[in-house]
Amino acid sequence: MDERIKKWLCDIVQSADEIEGFFENEKRDFFEYRSNVMLKRAVERNLEIIGEAMNRILTRDSSFEIRITKAKAIIGLRNQVIHAYDSISDENIWSILINHLPILSAEVRAILDAEE
Repeated sequence: MDERIKKWLCDIVQSADEIEGFFENEKRDFFEYRSNVMLKRAVERNLEIIGEAMNRILTRDSSFEIRITKAKAIIGLRNQVIHAYDSISDENIWSILINHLPILSAEVRAILDAEE
């Protein structure tokens, strides 16, 4: 695997792990998340990093669009967080954290593990 792609995949895992770490000593409660501006911004920043890494990966090797579920949607989320920040809904971000981030993390870890 291209070393740059491997690095970007590691960035995705690191950002996903950071997001998970934000909830390590906290219960996962949407209403607490919604009221904590610092937590929301930290989560959004990590989602930006994930989306940018995915964009770079797909630009270098489009086959990852098949290997990673909703790869294009991840890039779309990054663009929305950066460029349409005023239309981000807490409910949408929360749904991504609960439903999609664990899948992404598992898929990327499997790809990295297969390379070792």
